[in-house]
Amino acid sequence: MAEERGELQERILGKDPLTKEIDLVNRDPRHINEDVVKVDFEDVIAEPVGTYSFDGVWKTSYTTFTVSKYWCYRLLSAVLGIPLAVIWGFLFALISFCHIWAVVPCIKSYLIEIQCVSRIYSLCIHTFCDPLFEALAKICSNVRVAVRKEI
Repeated sequence: MAEERGELQERILGKDPLTKEIDLVNRDPRHINEDVVKVDFEDVIAEPVGTYSFDGVWKTSYTTFTVSKYWCYRLLSAVLGIPLAVIWGFLFALISFCHIWAVVPCIKSYLIEIQCVSRIYSLCIHTFCDPLFEALAKICSNVRVAVRKEI
């Protein structure tokens, strides 16, 4: 709700929401990847007590893992980041378009039509079922149940 208000204020003030400043320090402000991609060396490789490698191998492995993960991510994001951003932008634009121009009108149409059906259904229930159940209620109203304890 607050986000919508902010966007509305930006439109009123004449600011373009497509050219807003992005935060280059905090790149995950909504914490959507908080638990997913935090993988460090200690999360992947661990040596139990008694089976240690040489200290130099351990330090080199740590450095190799950290640096290769960092540079592979940077290389992949440089090569595939922009094309995937275009694909995801197109996909979400398509989803928004379908939702705005197809889904919501279909749901509104369905709700209008179901009102008519519900009135007819209600009329049928009141016409046929109400008299039947009222008659059954009158028949069953004279039934008496007595509980006797036999010795």
